Amino acid sequence: MTNPQAAHPQDDFSKEYSENSLWDKITRYAKVAGEGVTIKVLELYYALMSPETPAWAKAVIVAALGYFISPADAIPDVVPAAGYADDLGVLTAALATVATSITEEVKAVAQARYKNIFGK
Repeated sequence: MTNPQAAHPQDDFSKEYSENSLWDKITRYAKVAGEGVTIKVLELYYALMSPETPAWAKAVIVAALGYFISPADAIPDVVPAAGYADDLGVLTAALATVATSITEEVKAVAQARYKNIFGK
């Protein structure tokens, strides 16, 4: 697979994306971010990893995941109850944009990983 960051290098948040940073944020903040945010992140991640996802969609996904990872977003993630609201908006918009790449297989893998993270 090609480097997803190379698809849209001029995007400010794309440079924030790395797989290690994403998994670090998920493992540290998934419970605080909540199920809605975490499932969306996982769906985008697994769509990004899919060879069937087109390059334009991967660029959108990398930017959205970079925004999620970035400490410099509109509402700081440490603000109780509101900190992930902006992330949720960005992730939802990205999912709507790349909806055709969010296959049933991607959803199933994301759900399984979510259950694994939370021990459900």
